Amino acid sequence: MRGRFITLEGIDGAGKSSHVEWLAARLRATGRDVVVTREPGGTPLGERLRDLILHERMDLRTETLLVFAARQEHLAQVIIPSLESGKWVLSDRFTDATFAYQGVGRGLGADRVATLEQWVQQGLQPDLTVYFDVPAAVGQARRRAAGTDLDKFEREAESFHARVREGYLARAAGDPQRFRVVDGTRALAEVRKELEILFA
Repeated sequence: MRGRFITLEGIDGAGKSSHVEWLAARLRATGRDVVVTREPGGTPLGERLRDLILHERMDLRTETLLVFAARQEHLAQVIIPSLESGKWVLSDRFTDATFAYQGVGRGLGADRVATLEQWVQQGLQPDLTVYFDVPAAVGQARRRAAGTDLDKFEREAESFHARVREGYLARAAGDPQRFRVVDGTRALAEVRKELEILFA
């Protein structure tokens, strides 16, 4: 019996990463075998590519191709085998992030991302995508307050993150059966109450 593929999405500072391990624990408590992973990354090679993607300046097409190279390895080594063995895969980001960040935020356009998506994923999509929505200004304030070293995306201007948010919202509007939009501006406990209902 095939497992389920769940992805968490949001602009930098939306708070999605705060819920990954908590949600995995909730799912495991119901008897599900859960694999927690992330993009870019998820495999040894993917993590090496992640470091390049997040920290090296490069041509936009190079950046996008590296994202999909890491994704191909991720699918082949982790996601597809886990789903086929009946495990639930919980991923911090997937292809919706590429549409939002490279496609809209950086201006590559949806068509080129969609071409790579079709080639690499062969029709595979998440069963459910939880998108944590916050205004760009909120995400920026949270990133600054965190006091951690920022990667090249996190250092982008608020206007960039506003475009990324619009990219996400457009994806959610275009696929309402798959997406659940969660108000990420609320307190952590309130967000988790909503997630508890969603994954009851």
